Amino acid sequence: MYKPLADEIRPDSLEDVVGQRHILGKDGMLRRIVDSGQIPNMIFYGPSGTGKTTVARIIAQRTKRSLRKLNATTAGIADIKKIIDELDTFLTPGGVLLYLDEIQYFNKKQQQSLLEFIEDGRITLIASTTENPYFCVFNAILSRSTVFEFKAVSPPDIAKAVQRAVDIMNSRRDRPLSLGEGVLERISSACGGDVRKAINSVELLFSAAGERQEISLEDAAAISQRSAMRYDREGDEHFDILSALMKSLRGSDPDAAMHYLARLLEVGDLIGACRRILCSASEDIGLAYPLAVPIVKACVDSALQLGLPEARLPLAEACLVLATAPKSNTACLAIDAALSDVRAGRTGAIPRELQNVHADGTGFEREQGYKYPHSFPHRGVKQQYLPDELKNARYYEYGDNKTEQAARRYWEEIKK
Repeated sequence: MYKPLADEIRPDSLEDVVGQRHILGKDGMLRRIVDSGQIPNMIFYGPSGTGKTTVARIIAQRTKRSLRKLNATTAGIADIKKIIDELDTFLTPGGVLLYLDEIQYFNKKQQQSLLEFIEDGRITLIASTTENPYFCVFNAILSRSTVFEFKAVSPPDIAKAVQRAVDIMNSRRDRPLSLGEGVLERISSACGGDVRKAINSVELLFSAAGERQEISLEDAAAISQRSAMRYDREGDEHFDILSALMKSLRGSDPDAAMHYLARLLEVGDLIGACRRILCSASEDIGLAYPLAVPIVKACVDSALQLGLPEARLPLAEACLVLATAPKSNTACLAIDAALSDVRAGRTGAIPRELQNVHADGTGFEREQGYKYPHSFPHRGVKQQYLPDELKNARYYEYGDNKTEQAARRYWEEIKK
């Protein structure tokens, strides 16, 4: 029966696990916990191919507990009950270490069925998830578990696993294959921090080698095409990239903005990019450069009409305009402050002068008395616009940019 190379060469000790030095290094917290032999309930959170399953297996081997493994995509309550029925029997004399893969696919009832047993220690839970556990794991489980984050593995660390895979594949051939210049680096960097993906690439390259004596850089590039991208339209990576794009625009870093825009466009997320760019024009540039809004709107409209790949051109232009434009968030602060008052119930009656004229002559004690600003010099006249309860409220403060300071000087002069 065929067994993928990535599964075949899984490490048997923590020393052989590549990456994750922040938790598995000499002073790493997870390493120290495993060495102590007192294994708590744990949740492993991180991208696929970063060693979560491997570490769980190693922990199981180093304890006296029976290992049971479930995948939440296919398991259900019946599978959990089967494990529970084994407790306190000769099948599980030291208790059970349950490795629950993809716990985010278990609903609340399924997760809660484990509570009693992980609380009294008969089941030690090690759950893994590629999604943020604070969003997908219920609080009752979280409060009884320790969360460890697994990070994407760096190319130098992946290179060690790739070289090991190459050596194993060569040991099975009559004529070993050599790696062309740059092949090791290409495979290690093009997998997006996923060790499994890198090892699978090695296996495929050897399978396709035929009578060749060398794996070329062209073959490595072909098999790893676009594989460095980690992206889940509904997951953390989606929102992280969108957030990074907007914060790069806000931080006036055109190079970072180009990088994150490229990552969005490479996976075809045209709508996500357009929404964040449009938002940034009003939220971060705002009144410092009001023309940014129509410019960006025109670029977004062009991008949506063109579609990819041509859409990259107007969107790149929009991002560079925003990243290099002066910044002001006064509009954002002003509306948020006003919303805060409204949501807190601080509203009050609209001044009589501002009410609709339909109210005139219907029993009100006086006529509206509205002063039409265009009938006065400089198109302005003093009258109360806010309700009495808020007449001294101040929501908008002029920004320190050229445009808003010019407006401030103009109105200060008029209001004299």
